[in-house]
Amino acid sequence: MSTVSLSTENDIAIITIDNPPINATSHAVRQGIVTALDQIDADPAIKVAVLICAGKTFIAGADVSEFGKPPMDPILPDVIKRLETTLKPVIAAIHGHALGGGLEVPWLSLPHR
Repeated sequence: MSTVSLSTENDIAIITIDNPPINATSHAVRQGIVTALDQIDADPAIKVAVLICAGKTFIAGADVSEFGKPPMDPILPDVIKRLETTLKPVIAAIHGHALGGGLEVPWLSLPHR
């Protein structure tokens, strides 16, 4: 199973992160979010996207297994930039804990125009 999946309901895209136990922003999650946003932008039928997480928590931080290793693209600031520049509005449905990157993703990706 993929750590990030994309589904649609009518004209709404649903990006679901499923990376137990805390939905950490691992490389696979970061890449999955970017891929999903690319697909959403390419589909004219999609009007809005919702970013949600499976399980009991929203993104609750970084993947500690990546600490001390060279960063792999896309790094979190690049993912946030991609969220900021997507052609469709993206809504973060936060539940449970939202720590570290879990706060950065929805907060920093808000349009600051």
